[in-house]
Amino acid sequence: MKSQRQAKILSLIQEYEIETQMELTDKLNESGFSATQATVSRDIKELHLVKSISKSGKSKYSTSASHTASAFSSRLLTIFRESVLSYDFAQNIVVIKTMPGLASAACSALDGMHVSDVVGTIAGDDTGFLVMRTTKAATAFCAELKRILVNQ
Repeated sequence: MKSQRQAKILSLIQEYEIETQMELTDKLNESGFSATQATVSRDIKELHLVKSISKSGKSKYSTSASHTASAFSSRLLTIFRESVLSYDFAQNIVVIKTMPGLASAACSALDGMHVSDVVGTIAGDDTGFLVMRTTKAATAFCAELKRILVNQ
């Protein structure tokens, strides 16, 4: 449940300009997660979230640039592993099925991995679409997904 909650936090801070822990707690509760301010505070610390200035000039939670490379990739890899239920491809499009509400976190994890053959990702509630450069790249990527998901 912790990984799912933290995946949702990452998704929420990408979607909304969240200024306070209470705002984040409310958004989590609205999304079906039972969380207290103390839990959210611990999650913020574990995820290495920081306050940054948004385009509108408000402060908001975001991922820390200094921890992005190592913490982001290892943490999101864990979140990715725990949220993905299945995957398949058709030509150069890879479809990833996740637990409800976690497709955005899974696609965010993939975006953070900077896979060169991924042209882009689109996430719904429980489905992510990845456009790959070629059918061969989609085949190779699915083989890599199998390796990632089996080595949990």
